[in-house]
Amino acid sequence: MSANTAAVTRKPMSREKQHKVSNAIKYLVLILVGFIMIYPLLWMIGASFKSNAEIFSSIGFIPKNPTLQGYKDALKGYGGDIDIWKAMLNSLKIVIPKVILTVFSCTIAAFGFARFHFKGHDVLFALLMSTLFLPNVVLNVPQYIMYNQWNWIDSPIYLPLIAPTLFAQDTYFVFMLIQFMRNIPKELDEAAKIDGCTAWGTLWRVIAPVLKPAMVSCALFQFMWSYNDFMGPLLYVSTPARYPVSIFVKMSMDADTGFAWNRILALSLISIVPSLVLFFMAQDQFIDGVSAGAVKG
Repeated sequence: MSANTAAVTRKPMSREKQHKVSNAIKYLVLILVGFIMIYPLLWMIGASFKSNAEIFSSIGFIPKNPTLQGYKDALKGYGGDIDIWKAMLNSLKIVIPKVILTVFSCTIAAFGFARFHFKGHDVLFALLMSTLFLPNVVLNVPQYIMYNQWNWIDSPIYLPLIAPTLFAQDTYFVFMLIQFMRNIPKELDEAAKIDGCTAWGTLWRVIAPVLKPAMVSCALFQFMWSYNDFMGPLLYVSTPARYPVSIFVKMSMDADTGFAWNRILALSLISIVPSLVLFFMAQDQFIDGVSAGAVKG
C-alpha cells in the first residue's frame, strides 16, 4: 500500500522543466555541430602560428610554440611585381564593380519579368531558367574566343570578368529577385502610379526599398563567389601584376621548392578577412533576405 501511495504522490516533470531540458539538449547539439563545422577554420588560424614541423606533428589548433614567421613571410613579396596587398586590391577592383552591376542589372531584369507581361514573356523566362542548367565550363571556350577577338584578354580593367554582369548574366540572382518581387503586392505599384510615378520611379522608390534584403543577399553572394573565383582570372588575366588574391595564393604555393605551410595558411587567412568582415557586417540583412517571403501590411 505504501508503494502505491508513493507512486501516486510522485509528481511528473513540469512542462516548463521539460521545455528547458529540451532546449538545453538542442543547444548542446547545435554547439557541438557548430564546433565541428568551424574546427577547420580554427585549425587554420592556429596552424598559421606554428612551425612547419609542428603543423604535421599535432592535430590540435593551439600552437605549443607560437611564431609569427608565417605572417612575416606572407607579407613579403616573393620576387615578382605583386604581393598579398596588391593581390587583394586587384580582387576588389574586380569584385566591387561586379557586385554593383549585378545588383543593378538583375534588379531591372527581375522587375521586367515580375511586373510586365509582354510578347514572348513566357518563352524568354523559360529560356532564362534553362541557362541555370548550363555548366559554366561549357561557355569557357566560346567566351574566350569572343573576348580574344575583342582584345579584352588581359584587360587592365578586367573587362571579360566585369562587363557581362552589366547584362544580368547571373540567372540565379534574377530568379531569386523575381520570386521576392512576386511577393510584393501589386497594389503598391498601382498606388505609386496614381501618385504620378513612372515605372522607373516605382522600381526605385517603392519596390527597391522593400526588396533591399534580397538585394543585399545577391550582393553578398556575388562578392564571395567573385572574390574566390579562380577559373575566370586564370583564363582572362595573364599579367602577374594584375592577379587577384585567388591566383596569388596558388602561385605562392607553386613558387616554393618546399612548401612553407605556415606561410600558405597565413596567406589564406589574410585573404579571407574581407569576406568574413563583409558577412558579419551584413548578416542581419542577409538573414532577412533569405528568410523573407511575404510583405506585412
